[in-house]
Amino acid sequence: MTLKEQITEDMKTAMRAKDSERLATIRLLLAAMKQKEVDERVELDDATVIAIVDKMVKQRKDSIAAFTTGGRADLADKEAAEIKVLEVYQPQRMSADEVANAVKAIVVELGAAGPGDMGKVMGVVKTRLAGKADMGQVSAAVKAALTGA
Repeated sequence: MTLKEQITEDMKTAMRAKDSERLATIRLLLAAMKQKEVDERVELDDATVIAIVDKMVKQRKDSIAAFTTGGRADLADKEAAEIKVLEVYQPQRMSADEVANAVKAIVVELGAAGPGDMGKVMGVVKTRLAGKADMGQVSAAVKAALTGA
């Protein structure tokens, strides 16, 4: 079963269980997926669906930060609940140590040295670790590897 089919089945399950919060989040995800299919005239594979989920999670994390600074804990809690629903569809993430080791291996492989090579390293790292690790964490690991920190 593809990830897209799994999400559709989860929507049906949420409808039957009358779980309105979960249903609303899954519908938002399905709408984003449908929008991508229509805009690009493609059938989504699991990697593309994961990229959409990652984007939606990042948007919600940004919203939580904004709501928290604005004193709107109620809205921040709603966004946090949506993140929990979306995280079910993300693959298992790499640990900080695994990310650091992978980045170090890529730095050695490319022969990169110094902060000036960050763009070159990030280009390779993004393709290899996409969907497997949080890109904010990856960026910090690249900076640390290139500055020797």
